[in-house]
Amino acid sequence: MKVSVFGTKAYDQDYLIRENRAFHHELIFLEAHLGPDTAALAQGSAAVCAFVNDRLNQACLEQLADIGVTVVALRCAGFNNVDLAAATQSGITVVRVPKYSPHGVAEHAVTLILSLNRKIYRAYNRVREGNFLLDGLLGFDLNTRTVGVVGTGNIGAVFCRIMQGFGCKILAYDPEPNSQCENMGVEYVDFNSLLTRADIISLHCPLTPATHHLIDERALSLMKSGLMLINTSRGGLIDTSAVIKNLKTGKIGYLGLDVYEEEADIFFEDISDKILNDDVFARLLTFPNVLITGHQGFFTADALASIAHNTLQNLADIEQHRPCPNRISAATTS
Repeated sequence: MKVSVFGTKAYDQDYLIRENRAFHHELIFLEAHLGPDTAALAQGSAAVCAFVNDRLNQACLEQLADIGVTVVALRCAGFNNVDLAAATQSGITVVRVPKYSPHGVAEHAVTLILSLNRKIYRAYNRVREGNFLLDGLLGFDLNTRTVGVVGTGNIGAVFCRIMQGFGCKILAYDPEPNSQCENMGVEYVDFNSLLTRADIISLHCPLTPATHHLIDERALSLMKSGLMLINTSRGGLIDTSAVIKNLKTGKIGYLGLDVYEEEADIFFEDISDKILNDDVFARLLTFPNVLITGHQGFFTADALASIAHNTLQNLADIEQHRPCPNRISAATTS
């Protein structure tokens, strides 16, 4: 199958080319993000391969259908950037990679927790400058702390298991409880109870209309003062303006983000020689108790290999008219 791969970096090409030796797809690599303005670049391809910040709205999908594209292969788990109803109307099949390396993202969430708690980012810079004072680096024991986990799918379940290893009490909220987590002793509670009881809250749920700004002013008002909030899922889960307000008052004591709701024009790019025009993001960077990484939670060699293999397998399944378990549509996700 001829595939236009959008938003590719060198590492995407390396892993896709390596895994493609077993599939023999014709891969056309493009640096541009996929959207209404760039859809025409897929001319001549039967499929497009997209990533988290590509915009597959109705206008984009209609253009893709007009030039003969019949498959959208997402090389990620989330699909909030795809208008699934428009894809169905345009006759386009959408597939994704729901499981690649849940350990990578879960471990990154734990990395943010440890780094924020023990001020590793501040200590690193101090030591390099010859400053060995401990003032301002005080942390707390994770042992016995209560961790609230929102979303206990593949990643959330791994995260629960890791935090249990620190001796934490795990509370979870998920409309569909995971039996593996229940067997581990995770306590499922309603959302409000999780907000009021947790010392640390980590988000591992998908971004849907129902979860957009799940963490808003109301949710923040229920949380403990000085809590730690971690988001390695999707930026839109958090109302950033409300979070900034609560950082200023001290209600949020620690904030760790690997995602940001307006990240599309920032993350995965080098803009170090440009003016940052996003005033909200710039404000986040001013807080000493905020640690932000650029959507790198998935970025391990294991995950990249799995993403590449499963993306190409999805395309092969569709091309050869085999059942594809990773196919999604508005009907199956409603």
